[in-house]
Amino acid sequence: MTETGENRTRGGPWWWEKPRSAVLDIALAAASAAECALQGQGFARETGIPGALAVLLGAVAGATLVLRRRWPIAVVLVAIAVIPAEMGTFLGVVGLYTLAATDVPRRITGLLAGMAAAGMLVMTAYRLDQNIGQDPDFNPQGWFVPLVSILMSVGVTAPPVLLGLYVGARRRLVESLRERADGLERELSLLADRAEERAEWARNEERTRIAREMHDVVAHRVSLMVVHAAALQAVALKDPDKAAKNAALVGDMGRQALDELRTMLGVLRSGESERPERSGRSEPAGAAGPAPSGAAAVSGAAPGPAAAQDAPAAPGHGPAPPAGASGAAAAEAPSRLAEFVSAVAGQAAGQPAAGSAERGADAGTATTRGAGQVAGAPRPENGVPHSGPPSLAHLDSLVGQSRAAGMAVELSVEGSPDGACPPPVQQTAYRVVQEALTNVHKHAAGAATRVRVAHRVAEVALQVENDPAADGAADAGLPSGGNGLVGMRERVTALGGGFVSGPTDAGGFRVSAIIPYAVS
Repeated sequence: MTETGENRTRGGPWWWEKPRSAVLDIALAAASAAECALQGQGFARETGIPGALAVLLGAVAGATLVLRRRWPIAVVLVAIAVIPAEMGTFLGVVGLYTLAATDVPRRITGLLAGMAAAGMLVMTAYRLDQNIGQDPDFNPQGWFVPLVSILMSVGVTAPPVLLGLYVGARRRLVESLRERADGLERELSLLADRAEERAEWARNEERTRIAREMHDVVAHRVSLMVVHAAALQAVALKDPDKAAKNAALVGDMGRQALDELRTMLGVLRSGESERPERSGRSEPAGAAGPAPSGAAAVSGAAPGPAAAQDAPAAPGHGPAPPAGASGAAAAEAPSRLAEFVSAVAGQAAGQPAAGSAERGADAGTATTRGAGQVAGAPRPENGVPHSGPPSLAHLDSLVGQSRAAGMAVELSVEGSPDGACPPPVQQTAYRVVQEALTNVHKHAAGAATRVRVAHRVAEVALQVENDPAADGAADAGLPSGGNGLVGMRERVTALGGGFVSGPTDAGGFRVSAIIPYAVS
Protein backbone atom coordinates (compact mmCIF):
# COMPACT_ATOMS: atom_id res chain seq x y z
CA MET A 1 0.00 0.00 0.00
CA THR A 2 2.98 2.28 0.29
CA GLU A 3 4.63 1.55 -3.03
CA THR A 4 3.15 0.31 -6.27
CA GLY A 5 4.44 -1.50 -9.28
CA GLU A 6 4.84 1.89 -10.96
CA ASN A 7 7.42 2.91 -8.36
CA ARG A 8 9.41 -0.29 -8.86
CA THR A 9 10.40 0.89 -12.30
CA ARG A 10 12.01 4.09 -11.01
CA GLY A 11 15.44 2.65 -10.33
CA GLY A 12 15.23 0.87 -6.93
CA PRO A 13 15.26 -2.92 -6.48
CA TRP A 14 11.96 -4.75 -6.04
CA TRP A 15 9.42 -2.52 -4.30
CA TRP A 16 11.78 0.26 -3.29
CA GLU A 17 11.60 3.57 -5.12
CA LYS A 18 15.28 4.41 -4.58
CA PRO A 19 18.36 2.37 -3.73
CA ARG A 20 18.91 4.31 -0.51
CA SER A 21 15.44 3.27 0.67
CA ALA A 22 16.45 -0.36 0.25
CA VAL A 23 19.69 0.21 2.16
CA LEU A 24 17.81 1.90 5.02
CA ASP A 25 15.23 -0.89 5.32
CA ILE A 26 17.88 -3.59 5.26
CA ALA A 27 19.81 -1.79 8.01
CA LEU A 28 16.67 -1.41 10.14
CA ALA A 29 15.78 -5.07 9.58
CA ALA A 30 19.27 -6.15 10.66
CA ALA A 31 19.02 -4.07 13.85
CA SER A 32 15.56 -5.48 14.60
CA ALA A 33 16.75 -9.05 13.98
CA ALA A 34 19.67 -8.58 16.36
CA GLU A 35 17.36 -7.16 19.06
CA CYS A 36 14.85 -9.98 18.72
CA ALA A 37 17.63 -12.59 18.71
CA LEU A 38 19.05 -11.24 21.98
CA GLN A 39 15.61 -11.03 23.57
CA GLY A 40 14.88 -14.56 22.37
CA GLN A 41 17.62 -15.95 24.61
CA GLY A 42 15.82 -14.73 27.72
CA PHE A 43 12.58 -16.13 26.42
CA ALA A 44 14.28 -19.49 25.85
CA ARG A 45 15.54 -19.60 29.44
CA GLU A 46 12.09 -18.89 30.86
CA THR A 47 10.22 -21.33 28.64
CA GLY A 48 12.89 -24.05 28.41
CA ILE A 49 12.94 -24.22 24.62
CA PRO A 50 16.29 -24.59 22.83
CA GLY A 51 18.19 -21.33 22.76
CA ALA A 52 19.18 -21.71 19.09
CA LEU A 53 15.54 -22.10 18.12
CA ALA A 54 14.54 -19.02 20.11
CA VAL A 55 17.35 -16.99 18.58
CA LEU A 56 16.37 -18.15 15.09
CA LEU A 57 12.73 -17.30 15.64
CA GLY A 58 13.65 -13.88 17.01
CA ALA A 59 15.96 -13.14 14.10
CA VAL A 60 13.31 -14.15 11.56
CA ALA A 61 10.65 -12.05 13.31
CA GLY A 62 12.92 -9.02 13.47
CA ALA A 63 14.02 -9.42 9.85
CA THR A 64 10.41 -8.99 8.67
CA LEU A 65 10.98 -5.25 9.11
CA VAL A 66 12.55 -5.25 5.65
CA LEU A 67 9.00 -5.66 4.29
CA ARG A 68 7.62 -2.56 6.00
CA ARG A 69 7.15 -0.54 2.81
CA ARG A 70 5.52 -3.41 0.93
CA TRP A 71 3.37 -5.03 3.63
CA PRO A 72 3.21 -2.72 6.67
CA ILE A 73 0.18 -4.49 8.15
CA ALA A 74 1.99 -7.86 8.19
CA VAL A 75 5.00 -6.30 9.94
CA VAL A 76 2.79 -4.82 12.70
CA LEU A 77 0.97 -8.14 13.14
CA VAL A 78 4.32 -9.90 13.60
CA ALA A 79 5.34 -7.27 16.17
CA ILE A 80 2.06 -7.82 18.08
CA ALA A 81 2.53 -11.59 17.92
CA VAL A 82 5.98 -11.49 19.57
CA ILE A 83 4.90 -9.14 22.41
CA PRO A 84 4.22 -12.09 24.79
CA ALA A 85 7.82 -13.24 24.23
CA GLU A 86 8.99 -9.78 25.29
CA MET A 87 10.77 -9.10 22.05
CA GLY A 88 10.25 -6.89 18.98
CA THR A 89 9.99 -3.47 20.67
CA PHE A 90 12.01 -1.83 17.91
CA LEU A 91 10.08 -3.85 15.34
CA GLY A 92 6.76 -2.61 16.74
CA VAL A 93 7.80 1.05 16.92
CA VAL A 94 9.10 1.20 13.34
CA GLY A 95 6.19 -0.89 12.06
CA LEU A 96 3.55 1.41 13.64
CA TYR A 97 5.31 4.48 12.23
CA THR A 98 5.37 3.00 8.72
CA LEU A 99 1.74 1.88 8.99
CA ALA A 100 0.56 5.36 10.02
CA ALA A 101 2.59 7.06 7.26
CA THR A 102 1.06 4.95 4.46
CA ASP A 103 -2.32 5.16 2.77
CA VAL A 104 -3.77 2.35 4.90
CA PRO A 105 -7.31 3.22 6.06
CA ARG A 106 -7.24 4.96 9.41
CA ARG A 107 -9.57 2.46 11.05
CA ILE A 108 -7.08 -0.34 10.36
CA THR A 109 -4.23 1.78 11.71
CA GLY A 110 -6.21 2.57 14.86
CA LEU A 111 -7.19 -1.07 15.35
CA LEU A 112 -3.62 -2.39 15.06
CA ALA A 113 -2.25 0.45 17.25
CA GLY A 114 -4.86 -0.41 19.89
CA MET A 115 -3.93 -4.09 19.75
CA ALA A 116 -0.24 -3.23 20.18
CA ALA A 117 -1.02 -0.88 23.10
CA ALA A 118 -3.19 -3.53 24.78
CA GLY A 119 -0.51 -6.19 24.40
CA MET A 120 2.14 -3.87 25.80
CA LEU A 121 -0.18 -2.92 28.69
CA VAL A 122 -0.82 -6.54 29.64
CA MET A 123 2.82 -7.61 29.43
CA THR A 124 4.01 -4.58 31.45
CA ALA A 125 1.46 -5.18 34.20
CA TYR A 126 2.35 -8.90 34.32
CA ARG A 127 6.09 -8.23 34.64
CA LEU A 128 5.56 -5.57 37.33
CA ASP A 129 3.46 -7.95 39.39
CA GLN A 130 6.16 -10.60 39.14
CA ASN A 131 8.89 -8.18 40.21
CA ILE A 132 6.89 -6.87 43.15
CA GLY A 133 6.34 -10.41 44.42
CA GLN A 134 10.00 -11.39 44.12
CA ASP A 135 11.43 -8.36 45.92
CA PRO A 136 10.10 -7.99 49.50
CA ASP A 137 11.64 -4.51 49.83
CA PHE A 138 9.63 -3.20 46.85
CA ASN A 139 6.02 -2.79 47.94
CA PRO A 140 4.41 0.11 45.99
CA GLN A 141 0.82 1.24 46.30
CA GLY A 142 -1.98 -0.23 44.24
CA TRP A 143 -2.09 2.53 41.60
CA PHE A 144 1.57 2.08 40.68
CA VAL A 145 1.21 -0.93 38.41
CA PRO A 146 -1.72 0.38 36.32
CA LEU A 147 -0.15 3.79 35.92
CA VAL A 148 3.22 2.49 34.81
CA SER A 149 1.58 -0.02 32.47
CA ILE A 150 -0.54 2.66 30.82
CA LEU A 151 2.39 5.04 30.46
CA MET A 152 4.54 2.26 29.02
CA SER A 153 1.96 1.15 26.47
CA VAL A 154 1.08 4.70 25.41
CA GLY A 155 4.73 5.75 25.25
CA VAL A 156 5.62 2.86 22.96
CA THR A 157 2.62 3.13 20.57
CA ALA A 158 1.38 6.76 20.47
CA PRO A 159 4.57 8.64 19.39
CA PRO A 160 5.32 6.48 16.32
CA VAL A 161 1.67 6.56 15.25
CA LEU A 162 1.41 10.34 15.59
CA LEU A 163 4.73 10.90 13.84
CA GLY A 164 3.70 8.57 11.03
CA LEU A 165 0.38 10.41 10.58
CA TYR A 166 2.22 13.74 10.36
CA VAL A 167 4.79 12.47 7.86
CA GLY A 168 2.10 10.82 5.73
CA ALA A 169 -0.02 13.99 5.66
CA ARG A 170 3.01 16.10 4.78
CA ARG A 171 4.01 13.66 2.06
CA ARG A 172 0.53 13.76 0.53
CA LEU A 173 0.51 17.56 0.71
CA VAL A 174 3.84 17.77 -1.07
CA GLU A 175 2.62 15.34 -3.70
CA SER A 176 -0.56 17.35 -4.28
CA LEU A 177 1.45 20.56 -4.53
CA ARG A 178 3.77 18.89 -7.02
CA GLU A 179 0.80 17.74 -9.08
CA ARG A 180 -0.65 21.24 -8.99
CA ALA A 181 2.68 22.68 -10.06
CA ASP A 182 2.84 20.21 -12.94
CA GLY A 183 -0.71 21.09 -13.91
CA LEU A 184 0.06 24.80 -13.79
CA GLU A 185 3.16 24.24 -15.86
CA ARG A 186 1.14 22.39 -18.49
CA GLU A 187 -1.50 25.10 -18.42
CA LEU A 188 1.11 27.81 -18.80
CA SER A 189 2.59 25.89 -21.71
CA LEU A 190 -0.82 25.71 -23.36
CA LEU A 191 -1.39 29.41 -22.71
CA ALA A 192 2.01 30.19 -24.20
CA ASP A 193 1.14 28.15 -27.28
CA ARG A 194 -2.20 29.93 -27.60
CA ALA A 195 -0.51 33.30 -27.12
CA GLU A 196 1.95 32.42 -29.87
CA GLU A 197 -0.92 31.40 -32.13
CA ARG A 198 -2.75 34.67 -31.40
CA ALA A 199 0.44 36.62 -32.04
CA GLU A 200 0.94 34.81 -35.35
CA TRP A 201 -2.69 35.47 -36.27
CA ALA A 202 -2.24 39.15 -35.37
CA ARG A 203 0.91 39.34 -37.48
CA ASN A 204 -0.91 37.78 -40.42
CA GLU A 205 -3.79 40.21 -40.01
CA GLU A 206 -1.38 43.12 -39.83
CA ARG A 207 0.44 41.96 -42.94
CA THR A 208 -2.91 41.65 -44.72
CA ARG A 209 -3.97 45.16 -43.70
CA ILE A 210 -0.65 46.67 -44.73
CA ALA A 211 -0.75 44.83 -48.06
CA ARG A 212 -4.31 46.03 -48.68
CA GLU A 213 -3.40 49.62 -47.83
CA MET A 214 -0.29 49.51 -50.01
CA HIS A 215 -2.39 48.09 -52.82
CA ASP A 216 -4.96 50.89 -52.52
CA VAL A 217 -2.34 53.62 -52.29
CA VAL A 218 -0.04 52.41 -55.07
CA ALA A 219 -2.23 50.57 -57.56
CA HIS A 220 -4.54 53.47 -58.40
CA ARG A 221 -1.80 56.08 -58.74
CA VAL A 222 0.53 53.85 -60.70
CA SER A 223 -2.30 52.74 -63.00
CA LEU A 224 -3.08 56.35 -63.86
CA MET A 225 0.61 57.06 -64.33
CA VAL A 226 0.88 54.17 -66.78
CA VAL A 227 -2.18 55.42 -68.71
CA HIS A 228 -0.79 58.95 -68.88
CA ALA A 229 2.64 57.64 -69.88
CA ALA A 230 1.06 55.70 -72.75
CA ALA A 231 -0.82 58.82 -73.85
CA LEU A 232 2.36 60.85 -73.54
CA GLN A 233 4.17 58.41 -75.81
CA ALA A 234 1.35 58.57 -78.36
CA VAL A 235 1.11 62.37 -78.60
CA ALA A 236 4.70 63.37 -77.88
CA LEU A 237 5.42 64.31 -81.51
CA LYS A 238 1.92 65.28 -82.64
CA ASP A 239 0.81 67.54 -79.80
CA PRO A 240 3.70 68.80 -77.63
CA ASP A 241 1.36 70.86 -75.45
CA LYS A 242 -0.78 67.84 -74.58
CA ALA A 243 2.36 65.76 -74.02
CA ALA A 244 3.64 68.36 -71.56
CA LYS A 245 0.29 68.33 -69.78
CA ASN A 246 0.36 64.54 -69.51
CA ALA A 247 3.94 64.66 -68.24
CA ALA A 248 2.90 67.14 -65.55
CA LEU A 249 0.01 64.88 -64.54
CA VAL A 250 2.34 61.89 -64.28
CA GLY A 251 4.64 63.89 -62.03
CA ASP A 252 1.74 65.08 -59.86
CA MET A 253 0.40 61.56 -59.44
CA GLY A 254 3.84 60.19 -58.60
CA ARG A 255 4.30 62.85 -55.96
CA GLN A 256 0.84 62.14 -54.58
CA ALA A 257 1.59 58.42 -54.36
CA LEU A 258 4.82 59.20 -52.52
CA ASP A 259 2.97 61.53 -50.15
CA GLU A 260 0.39 58.87 -49.33
CA LEU A 261 3.07 56.23 -48.81
CA ARG A 262 5.03 58.62 -46.59
CA THR A 263 1.88 59.37 -44.58
CA MET A 264 1.12 55.69 -44.09
CA LEU A 265 4.68 54.83 -43.09
CA GLY A 266 4.70 57.79 -40.71
CA VAL A 267 1.59 56.48 -38.99
CA LEU A 268 3.18 53.05 -38.70
CA ARG A 269 6.33 54.50 -37.15
CA SER A 270 4.37 56.68 -34.74
CA GLY A 271 2.35 53.64 -33.69
CA GLU A 272 5.56 51.75 -32.93
CA SER A 273 6.97 54.64 -30.88
CA GLU A 274 3.77 55.13 -28.91
CA ARG A 275 3.30 51.44 -28.11
CA PRO A 276 5.63 51.38 -25.06
CA GLU A 277 3.94 54.50 -23.68
CA ARG A 278 0.51 52.97 -24.08
CA SER A 279 1.61 49.72 -22.47
CA GLY A 280 2.94 51.65 -19.46
CA ARG A 281 -0.39 53.34 -18.78
CA SER A 282 -3.16 51.43 -17.05
CA GLU A 283 -6.35 51.30 -19.08
CA PRO A 284 -9.74 51.74 -17.41
CA ALA A 285 -11.92 48.73 -16.84
CA GLY A 286 -14.10 47.82 -19.77
CA ALA A 287 -11.78 49.35 -22.33
CA ALA A 288 -12.47 48.36 -25.89
CA GLY A 289 -9.18 46.47 -26.33
CA PRO A 290 -5.97 47.23 -28.20
CA ALA A 291 -5.74 50.26 -30.42
CA PRO A 292 -5.74 49.69 -34.19
CA SER A 293 -2.46 49.52 -36.01
CA GLY A 294 -1.07 52.24 -38.21
CA ALA A 295 -2.27 50.61 -41.37
CA ALA A 296 -5.72 50.29 -39.91
CA ALA A 297 -5.71 53.95 -38.93
CA VAL A 298 -4.88 55.00 -42.47
CA SER A 299 -7.30 52.69 -44.24
CA GLY A 300 -10.22 53.28 -41.93
CA ALA A 301 -11.53 49.83 -42.71
CA ALA A 302 -9.37 47.68 -40.53
CA PRO A 303 -11.12 48.40 -37.19
CA GLY A 304 -13.85 45.96 -36.35
CA PRO A 305 -17.50 46.71 -35.70
CA ALA A 306 -16.83 48.12 -32.26
CA ALA A 307 -14.27 50.51 -33.63
CA ALA A 308 -16.68 51.62 -36.31
CA GLN A 309 -19.30 52.33 -33.69
CA ASP A 310 -17.01 54.24 -31.35
CA ALA A 311 -15.23 56.26 -34.06
CA PRO A 312 -15.56 59.98 -33.30
CA ALA A 313 -17.27 62.21 -35.78
CA ALA A 314 -15.23 64.51 -37.92
CA PRO A 315 -14.90 68.13 -36.80
CA GLY A 316 -18.16 69.94 -37.31
CA HIS A 317 -20.16 66.73 -37.72
CA GLY A 318 -23.13 65.82 -35.61
CA PRO A 319 -23.55 62.77 -33.39
CA ALA A 320 -23.95 59.31 -34.85
CA PRO A 321 -27.37 57.58 -34.89
CA PRO A 322 -28.40 55.34 -32.01
CA ALA A 323 -26.68 51.99 -31.81
CA GLY A 324 -29.88 50.00 -32.01
CA ALA A 325 -30.97 51.58 -35.26
CA SER A 326 -27.48 51.16 -36.68
CA GLY A 327 -27.42 47.47 -35.78
CA ALA A 328 -30.73 46.90 -37.53
CA ALA A 329 -29.44 48.79 -40.55
CA ALA A 330 -26.31 46.65 -40.67
CA ALA A 331 -28.36 43.44 -40.45
CA GLU A 332 -30.52 44.52 -43.41
CA ALA A 333 -27.57 45.63 -45.56
CA PRO A 334 -27.81 42.80 -48.14
CA SER A 335 -31.51 43.41 -48.85
CA ARG A 336 -31.02 47.18 -49.05
CA LEU A 337 -28.04 46.62 -51.34
CA ALA A 338 -30.21 44.60 -53.72
CA GLU A 339 -32.87 47.34 -53.69
CA PHE A 340 -30.21 49.99 -54.39
CA VAL A 341 -28.80 48.03 -57.32
CA SER A 342 -32.29 47.46 -58.75
CA ALA A 343 -33.18 51.13 -58.42
CA VAL A 344 -30.01 52.28 -60.12
CA ALA A 345 -30.45 49.71 -62.90
CA GLY A 346 -34.00 50.96 -63.44
CA GLN A 347 -32.81 54.54 -63.70
CA ALA A 348 -30.16 53.50 -66.22
CA ALA A 349 -32.69 51.55 -68.28
CA GLY A 350 -35.13 54.49 -68.31
CA GLN A 351 -32.69 56.89 -69.87
CA PRO A 352 -32.86 57.31 -73.67
CA ALA A 353 -30.20 55.87 -75.86
CA ALA A 354 -28.97 59.34 -76.66
CA GLY A 355 -27.97 59.69 -73.04
CA SER A 356 -24.98 57.43 -73.58
CA ALA A 357 -23.74 59.48 -76.50
CA GLU A 358 -24.27 62.65 -74.50
CA ARG A 359 -22.27 61.20 -71.60
CA GLY A 360 -19.49 60.29 -74.01
CA ALA A 361 -19.45 63.81 -75.40
CA ASP A 362 -19.57 65.41 -71.95
CA ALA A 363 -16.91 63.24 -70.34
CA GLY A 364 -15.57 66.23 -68.44
CA THR A 365 -18.92 67.02 -66.71
CA ALA A 366 -20.65 65.43 -63.74
CA THR A 367 -24.42 65.07 -63.24
CA THR A 368 -25.63 65.78 -59.71
CA ARG A 369 -29.06 64.53 -58.60
CA GLY A 370 -30.93 65.24 -55.40
CA ALA A 371 -29.06 67.41 -52.95
CA GLY A 372 -25.97 67.21 -55.14
CA GLN A 373 -22.42 67.57 -53.95
CA VAL A 374 -21.12 66.67 -50.53
CA ALA A 375 -21.42 69.71 -48.31
CA GLY A 376 -18.29 71.83 -48.24
CA ALA A 377 -16.41 69.91 -50.95
CA PRO A 378 -14.52 72.36 -53.20
CA ARG A 379 -14.34 71.64 -56.86
CA PRO A 380 -10.92 70.28 -57.91
CA GLU A 381 -9.14 71.58 -60.93
CA ASN A 382 -7.26 69.30 -63.35
CA GLY A 383 -7.73 66.33 -61.05
CA VAL A 384 -5.43 67.71 -58.38
CA PRO A 385 -6.29 65.88 -55.14
CA HIS A 386 -7.28 67.53 -51.92
CA SER A 387 -5.05 67.34 -48.87
CA GLY A 388 -5.94 65.28 -45.80
CA PRO A 389 -7.13 61.69 -45.40
CA PRO A 390 -9.41 60.29 -48.12
CA SER A 391 -13.12 60.92 -47.64
CA LEU A 392 -16.32 61.32 -49.62
CA ALA A 393 -15.48 65.01 -50.09
CA HIS A 394 -12.54 63.93 -52.27
CA LEU A 395 -14.58 61.91 -54.76
CA ASP A 396 -14.61 64.83 -57.22
CA SER A 397 -10.82 64.89 -57.18
CA LEU A 398 -10.67 61.11 -57.61
CA VAL A 399 -13.09 61.19 -60.55
CA GLY A 400 -11.22 64.16 -62.03
CA GLN A 401 -7.99 62.16 -62.14
CA SER A 402 -9.71 59.40 -64.14
CA ARG A 403 -11.24 61.97 -66.49
CA ALA A 404 -7.79 63.46 -67.02
CA ALA A 405 -6.63 60.00 -68.06
CA GLY A 406 -9.29 59.90 -70.79
CA MET A 407 -12.04 57.95 -69.01
CA ALA A 408 -15.64 59.11 -69.41
CA VAL A 409 -16.81 59.17 -65.78
CA GLU A 410 -20.19 60.35 -64.51
CA LEU A 411 -20.44 61.14 -60.78
CA SER A 412 -23.85 61.30 -59.13
CA VAL A 413 -24.33 62.08 -55.43
CA GLU A 414 -27.82 61.74 -53.92
CA GLY A 415 -28.57 63.24 -50.55
CA SER A 416 -26.13 64.65 -48.05
CA PRO A 417 -24.36 63.07 -45.08
CA ASP A 418 -25.31 66.06 -42.89
CA GLY A 419 -22.12 65.55 -40.87
CA ALA A 420 -23.27 62.18 -39.50
CA CYS A 421 -21.08 59.93 -41.67
CA PRO A 422 -18.08 58.86 -39.53
CA PRO A 423 -14.54 59.06 -40.97
CA PRO A 424 -14.02 55.26 -41.20
CA VAL A 425 -17.13 54.94 -43.39
CA GLN A 426 -16.03 57.82 -45.62
CA GLN A 427 -12.53 56.39 -46.01
CA THR A 428 -13.89 52.94 -46.84
CA ALA A 429 -16.33 54.37 -49.39
CA TYR A 430 -13.52 56.38 -50.99
CA ARG A 431 -11.28 53.29 -51.23
CA VAL A 432 -14.08 51.23 -52.81
CA VAL A 433 -14.66 53.83 -55.52
CA GLN A 434 -10.91 54.24 -56.02
CA GLU A 435 -10.32 50.50 -56.49
CA ALA A 436 -13.34 50.17 -58.79
CA LEU A 437 -12.02 52.96 -61.05
CA THR A 438 -8.58 51.34 -61.02
CA ASN A 439 -10.13 48.07 -62.22
CA VAL A 440 -11.84 49.95 -65.05
CA HIS A 441 -8.47 51.37 -66.15
CA LYS A 442 -6.99 47.87 -66.06
CA HIS A 443 -9.73 45.77 -67.66
CA ALA A 444 -12.02 48.09 -69.63
CA ALA A 445 -9.93 50.84 -71.24
CA GLY A 446 -12.05 53.63 -72.68
CA ALA A 447 -15.30 52.36 -71.12
CA ALA A 448 -17.90 54.86 -69.94
CA THR A 449 -18.24 54.63 -66.16
CA ARG A 450 -20.94 55.77 -63.74
CA VAL A 451 -20.25 56.41 -60.06
CA ARG A 452 -23.33 56.79 -57.86
CA VAL A 453 -23.31 57.65 -54.17
CA ALA A 454 -26.51 57.77 -52.12
CA HIS A 455 -26.61 59.06 -48.55
CA ARG A 456 -29.41 57.51 -46.55
CA VAL A 457 -30.44 57.31 -42.91
CA ALA A 458 -27.42 55.95 -41.02
CA GLU A 459 -25.79 54.46 -44.15
CA VAL A 460 -24.18 55.25 -47.48
CA ALA A 461 -24.74 53.28 -50.70
CA LEU A 462 -22.22 53.08 -53.54
CA GLN A 463 -22.29 51.77 -57.07
CA VAL A 464 -19.60 51.90 -59.74
CA GLU A 465 -20.68 50.50 -63.12
CA ASN A 466 -18.81 50.56 -66.42
CA ASP A 467 -19.77 49.67 -69.94
CA PRO A 468 -17.74 47.23 -72.04
CA ALA A 469 -14.34 48.38 -73.22
CA ALA A 470 -14.50 50.80 -76.13
CA ASP A 471 -13.82 49.37 -79.56
CA GLY A 472 -10.27 50.02 -80.65
CA ALA A 473 -9.14 51.16 -77.22
CA ALA A 474 -5.59 50.10 -76.49
CA ASP A 475 -5.09 47.86 -73.51
CA ALA A 476 -3.11 49.63 -70.80
CA GLY A 477 -1.19 46.41 -70.08
CA LEU A 478 -1.53 46.81 -66.32
CA PRO A 479 -0.91 43.66 -64.23
CA SER A 480 -3.61 42.39 -61.92
CA GLY A 481 -3.04 40.42 -58.74
CA GLY A 482 -6.70 39.58 -58.14
CA ASN A 483 -6.74 41.33 -54.75
CA GLY A 484 -8.86 44.36 -55.56
CA LEU A 485 -12.32 42.86 -55.13
CA VAL A 486 -11.17 40.87 -52.10
CA GLY A 487 -9.85 44.02 -50.45
CA MET A 488 -13.06 45.93 -51.15
CA ARG A 489 -15.18 43.14 -49.67
CA GLU A 490 -12.99 42.97 -46.55
CA ARG A 491 -13.21 46.70 -45.99
CA VAL A 492 -17.00 46.81 -46.33
CA THR A 493 -17.77 43.72 -44.28
CA ALA A 494 -15.41 44.90 -41.52
CA LEU A 495 -17.83 47.79 -40.94
CA GLY A 496 -20.91 45.56 -41.05
CA GLY A 497 -21.90 46.42 -44.61
CA GLY A 498 -22.81 44.44 -47.70
CA PHE A 499 -20.79 44.09 -50.92
CA VAL A 500 -21.81 42.71 -54.33
CA SER A 501 -19.80 42.64 -57.55
CA GLY A 502 -20.23 40.98 -60.91
CA PRO A 503 -20.67 41.43 -64.67
CA THR A 504 -23.67 43.22 -66.13
CA ASP A 505 -25.99 42.01 -68.87
CA ALA A 506 -24.48 44.57 -71.24
CA GLY A 507 -21.01 43.09 -70.82
CA GLY A 508 -19.66 45.61 -68.34
CA PHE A 509 -19.00 45.26 -64.62
CA ARG A 510 -20.75 46.54 -61.52
CA VAL A 511 -19.54 47.03 -57.95
CA SER A 512 -22.15 47.84 -55.27
CA ALA A 513 -21.82 48.37 -51.53
CA ILE A 514 -23.86 49.58 -48.57
CA ILE A 515 -21.95 50.72 -45.48
CA PRO A 516 -23.80 51.53 -42.23
CA TYR A 517 -22.62 54.45 -40.14
CA ALA A 518 -22.23 52.32 -37.01
CA VAL A 519 -22.64 48.71 -35.90
CA SER A 520 -24.18 47.86 -32.53
